[in-house]
Amino acid sequence: MTQDPTRKYPAPPFPRQPQDAPGDTHAMNPAPDHGERSYRGTGRLAGRKALITGGDSGIGRAVAIAYAREGADVAINYLPEEETDAREVIALIEEAGRRAVALPGDITDEAFCVKLVEDAVRELGGLDLLVNNAGKQQAVKQIADLSTEQFDATFRTNVYAMFWITKAAMPHLPAGATIINTASIQASQPSPMLLDYAPTKAAIVAFTQALAQQVAEQGVRVNAVAPGPFWTPLQPTGGQPQEKIEQFGSETPMKRPGQPAEIAPLYVFLASEDSSYSTGGVFGATGGLLLS
Repeated sequence: MTQDPTRKYPAPPFPRQPQDAPGDTHAMNPAPDHGERSYRGTGRLAGRKALITGGDSGIGRAVAIAYAREGADVAINYLPEEETDAREVIALIEEAGRRAVALPGDITDEAFCVKLVEDAVRELGGLDLLVNNAGKQQAVKQIADLSTEQFDATFRTNVYAMFWITKAAMPHLPAGATIINTASIQASQPSPMLLDYAPTKAAIVAFTQALAQQVAEQGVRVNAVAPGPFWTPLQPTGGQPQEKIEQFGSETPMKRPGQPAEIAPLYVFLASEDSSYSTGGVFGATGGLLLS
């Protein structure tokens, strides 16, 4: 049965809801939908072994649920302070009958990134799906107020970690493996208050396109997903000012933000054999906003 996508999920106005980073999914109003009750798998990733960063909440949580219900074993990385949300995801993966591996730690540390991959490979018995999804976003209205410490932390989280983890993973990835990086509409339509975040997303797009050409002969595909405004803890924890939270997503043609459950199927498609001729691509889920 068809459904009007503009009315499928809540639209603003939303209440102001400041949280300290990294945030709590359960403190959000309205509650995000990660597909906990709605996603139904069809076996498209049967037998696959996936590592997902930022897998405790938001888009990463939705992708972990979808991958497990499609038949994949899943390892998730997250910050130690996100343990409560992460344990819920682990339980959902196990409920799907798949192996679940919890790998907490800080991906801004290169040594941890190398260990993360090693642990995932050991616990899963291999690796053929890598989703670089974890991200840092903190809005700052003026460049004068953007510290070197924040600029560095944003690049280390969003770009350096992707590089370190991918580099460590490549020797383990067989032909047919897939890497999916989370970019953003910010790569092509940067917001003035995201002066550090937007360039990291542009770097992710270029990294994806360059790596895809480099590893195609090895049979490894590399693509990026570019979300528009999605309702995740990244937003109320400083990713947007609270006055923006009240109308978050209203600028899209659909007049609402996306829910993580709406983008997870795109990650499934890019991981599956259905997208076997797609590499070096940037696939948008933006509620009608145009990727330039």
